[in-house]
Amino acid sequence: MPELPDITVYIEALEKRILGQRLEQVRIASPFLLRTAAPPLSSVEGQRVREIRRLGKRIAIGLENDVWLVLHLMIAGRLHWKKRGAKVSPPRGLAAFDFADGTLLGTEAGSKKRASLHVVSGEAGLSALDPGGLEILTADLAGFARALTSANHTLKRALTDPRLFSGIGNAYSDEILFEARLSPLALTQKLKAEEIERLFHAVRGTLTRWTERLRQESGNSFPEKVTAFREGMAVHGRHKEPCPRCGSKIQRIRYASNETNYCPGCQTGGRLLADRSLSRLLREDWPRTPEELEMLTKENLAKR
Repeated sequence: MPELPDITVYIEALEKRILGQRLEQVRIASPFLLRTAAPPLSSVEGQRVREIRRLGKRIAIGLENDVWLVLHLMIAGRLHWKKRGAKVSPPRGLAAFDFADGTLLGTEAGSKKRASLHVVSGEAGLSALDPGGLEILTADLAGFARALTSANHTLKRALTDPRLFSGIGNAYSDEILFEARLSPLALTQKLKAEEIERLFHAVRGTLTRWTERLRQESGNSFPEKVTAFREGMAVHGRHKEPCPRCGSKIQRIRYASNETNYCPGCQTGGRLLADRSLSRLLREDWPRTPEELEMLTKENLAKR
């Protein structure tokens, strides 16, 4: 799914096009998209966009009446900027947001319909959707270490848990762990201080570097080539290809709908991560689906 670098570039492109503009109409094509009933969707029509912000992996569009549209694209959802009044057609078409200068079109590949749109009121409404993960680009090492070691999870699970870290998903967590030379199955509470610091710098460096790269790729155009598999990635999506650092073949762990790519030469001391104990660890530590991870977030918020 689009992660922090992708969402950041999406928001920057949207700010150039719709900030200060009046949202004329919202056209919903998929009955699965809208997940709230109050405030009504009609309450945003005719209102000017006053702010756009990132909320984890969500895009929040704030209107002048303090009502927010919160889009979660999940795995296959994407945004497109089209001519005003562009047609939104199922099954791929989700919704169209019409402005005077163009239409923001939401689409989703596949049939699972995971993308969502919430309409909420004010900061309280936004807070209810916020997983609460640490904003790593503004955090210090001590705060990062506290979040990382707050529970004893595998590094892969910890980095992708939105309650712990904001905006990191499957693709960039692979790249981060490769940069840090750490196994995706290392347990957070068993890391040495030096490894935590190395991971901290890898997270910040990887996210910053890819955000800047995506900015340069899109330029003044709307980002249309948002994908989890990008040319130039070191390990993600490169199963059996040579590691750019040591030449070992990139390996892959699959469990349910989760996948991790890693270099055994750089990250696991040459060991392949595939045995019965690994399967048990994955079953205990990883949610089976992205939806399960989102439900963990909602349960956590409900207990506050």
